[in-house]
Amino acid sequence: MTLKEISPAMSSVPRVTRVPRRALRAPIAVLASSLVLGGALTACGGDSSASDAKEVTVYSADGLKGENGDGWYDQIFKDFEKQTGIKVRYVEGGSGEVMQRAVREKSNTQADVLVTLPPFIQQADAKGLLEKYTPKGADTVAAPDKSTDGTWTSVVNNYFGFVYNKQQLKTAPTTWDELLDATYKNKLQYSTPGVAGDGTAVVIKAMHDFGGKDQAMDYLKKLQANNVGPSSSTGKLAPKVDKGEILVANGDVQMNFAQAKSMPNLGIWFPAAQGGKPTTFALPYAGGLVKGAPHSENGKKLLDFMLGEEAQKQVSSIGGGFAARSDVKADDANAKALAGILQGVEVFQPDWADIDTNLDTYVKAWQDATGS
Repeated sequence: MTLKEISPAMSSVPRVTRVPRRALRAPIAVLASSLVLGGALTACGGDSSASDAKEVTVYSADGLKGENGDGWYDQIFKDFEKQTGIKVRYVEGGSGEVMQRAVREKSNTQADVLVTLPPFIQQADAKGLLEKYTPKGADTVAAPDKSTDGTWTSVVNNYFGFVYNKQQLKTAPTTWDELLDATYKNKLQYSTPGVAGDGTAVVIKAMHDFGGKDQAMDYLKKLQANNVGPSSSTGKLAPKVDKGEILVANGDVQMNFAQAKSMPNLGIWFPAAQGGKPTTFALPYAGGLVKGAPHSENGKKLLDFMLGEEAQKQVSSIGGGFAARSDVKADDANAKALAGILQGVEVFQPDWADIDTNLDTYVKAWQDATGS
């Protein structure tokens, strides 16, 4: 696994080599490999001791930069540089990977801004990686989507979901139990909990829908009979669904909505427990100022810009996501389509403190249940 860095010499934000999506805490062998690769990477370059340098370095979970330079990051970084003259150095990786790199660099901080997903933004805070800073507009962000101590704030909202092949399945599945049918034998795949963020989200949602860890593991043990096998990258599953290689996979609304522009057979859906409503939960991209950042003032300016009204309106129109600010009411075509996708879906609030504390236990329970 590698992280991709972007040279500040570029006048615009160039293409990024994609990496496995939202890698979480990997098994020891995988993590060791990641550490070796991370150690081989060069520093961000430039005179990081010059606090007045016109640059800012962002470490971010993947998903907000477009495959073809047409994502939310592409637009706002371009606009930010034009407005401020500050060049954005961008380093992309999995949600756990970018946090772990910041941990490794704690004695020689390279990043100014960290953007990642729960529970990793909470872990970054707990590890002392984040500086208290409240961006302009943060007062309009809902309480569950920002820290109580002022160290991080959601900049883009997003929701967990599943995809299905609309060509081969005339209607989407509705319940978890349907996925146990022989129709899905070797036609179903979800990314690996404990390795991929959206894969861990499968466990979180199953525990909610089935009423507890043991009940969720009983179900996932049965589902394993239809599961193709492990996948470290959630982003690689949607193309397989679109081509009909598999019929169902996990994902998230923002990523899959954006992918559907070039993958016409993708449909988004949300499993329900038998007799219950379809459910989902928020997986926001949350940003914070890195403690000891070499360009702290520039980092503050970028966080302010991300939560600015114009950038927040572009979250849906360009990024295919949901504005973090409650006072930004986007009415573009994407915003209307996204609202339709969530129509009738119950949104629950995970206990992120519990998940942060017990994540290893939940992953181990999944491994035991599925023999993975």
